[in-house]
Amino acid sequence: MSERVYLFDSTLRDGAQTQGVDFGAADKSAITSDLDALGIDYIEGGWPGANPTDDAFFAAPPKLTRAKLTAFGMTRRAGRSTENDPGLSALLDVGVDAICMVGKTWDFHVHVALEIPLEENVAMIGDSIAHAGTKVGEVLFDAEHFFDGYKENPDYALKCVEAAMEGGARWAVLCDTNGGTMPDEIERIVSEVAARFPGDKLGIHCHDDTGNAVANSLAAVRAGCRQVQGTLNGLGERCGNANLISLIPNLVLKMGYDTGMSEHDLTRLTHVSRQLDERLNRAPDRGAPYVGESAFAHKGGLHVSAVEKDPRSYEHVEPELVGNQRHIVVSDQAGRSNIMARFRDIGIEVDAKDPKVSRLIEEVKEREYDGYAYDGAEASFELLARRALHAVPDYFTLNSFRVIDERRWNANGELVTQSKATIKVEVGGNHYMNVAEGNGPVNALDKALRDVLIPVYPELQGVRLTDYKVRILTPSEASGALTRVMIESADENNVRWSTVGVSTNIIDASYNALHDSIIYKLYREGAGANGTVSAAAARAARAAG
Repeated sequence: MSERVYLFDSTLRDGAQTQGVDFGAADKSAITSDLDALGIDYIEGGWPGANPTDDAFFAAPPKLTRAKLTAFGMTRRAGRSTENDPGLSALLDVGVDAICMVGKTWDFHVHVALEIPLEENVAMIGDSIAHAGTKVGEVLFDAEHFFDGYKENPDYALKCVEAAMEGGARWAVLCDTNGGTMPDEIERIVSEVAARFPGDKLGIHCHDDTGNAVANSLAAVRAGCRQVQGTLNGLGERCGNANLISLIPNLVLKMGYDTGMSEHDLTRLTHVSRQLDERLNRAPDRGAPYVGESAFAHKGGLHVSAVEKDPRSYEHVEPELVGNQRHIVVSDQAGRSNIMARFRDIGIEVDAKDPKVSRLIEEVKEREYDGYAYDGAEASFELLARRALHAVPDYFTLNSFRVIDERRWNANGELVTQSKATIKVEVGGNHYMNVAEGNGPVNALDKALRDVLIPVYPELQGVRLTDYKVRILTPSEASGALTRVMIESADENNVRWSTVGVSTNIIDASYNALHDSIIYKLYREGAGANGTVSAAAARAARAAG
């Protein structure tokens, strides 16, 4: 049986320190759910008390089925007891499965940053870990700047780790905080540490300042560490953190370790990676190992000939294992296995040889060429697939809409902007015209549709838009550029789904995404088509007498 390596994701804290990245509470919840479904062991949600976003996230975290939600904080401050430290109390009162505490292990920092005796820092670590162990089920210790500290004063760095272990830490995580340690150093030092402490209680946390974070993490595992910390797509401050999207297949496919992830979980790596990029409204890295669009791309000539005869010639693993696909520029035959994996995710059973699948693959490729992206818009993909394979009812038809924006100074001398949407829509053979105002064109359009649809489809009553992202796809066209809009919606049960629309007109693109959002909700609720009374409406009518 292969050895178990545990995965710890710090995207929501370390990744949030990336320049240009700003997670909202809703983003954190959605990413947490993705990580849980992927099979990550620990998900670090943030630092309670550090900012309103983290507080909002921990106040209403998503329900997890596989991962342990972890809160991050620091050991008690010097001169305070564990019971009388507000920061420590905030960390321990948040109600999570595990706590990760950071503490100094480099004597230089203890002298210069903390300005306390070395023994006081050791006591702070041991006291805090022991106290936390009485409050939560599992405590981890992040040994900050461990490798720098070990190289200068190994006895002291080890004494800090020993204090954490004696305090009851489940894991002592060795941190290459400034990312400056090389793989051979990592392997040598971890081997020496693992000779003193059990490897199944040691973790590794590497930053990528020398471009070695993944290599350093793998070297640490080879030397004995059995927990690996990293972030999705290597997000993190400065040059980023170890990239879990690269680490996971290396650990499983190359080194033979058990990470607790199934073969099916592994096929979701590409999707999760690209979905995060869509949420951040940035283009995925085409050259990313394993999951990039070019990771298994072959362009003409001898390479294509060799790959068509035996893919092992230029592919180190089968792309389908990580949810990616082979792309041969001159004769692209890829995509079927990827589409079939997505079908399994959304519960569609279909024969892979069904001609409708081939037509759908071609349609997806054509639409993605036109600017659509379905990795971050699962609801739009499901509708596209179900329309191709079966049918999705025509719940309503929007014959036309007009949106007017007004920007003016009101009677109080305040600058105000307001949007007004006029729609003509057909529902069940009945024609309606409606006008609604909103604080923006999408809001006004949404309100105008709701006013007409909710009396017929009460399932839409609790639906709200929770996120709206715009990406310019053809910047060379300036203000006439092709635009992609991503909309995230949620219902009264906090079930979330994402949809996409593309057009050179941003309002038209927004409507396309909004339309898919409404249709998806009605379809998932089993609403009646063409304005017929849905099950929910029938129940409401009976309840009203």
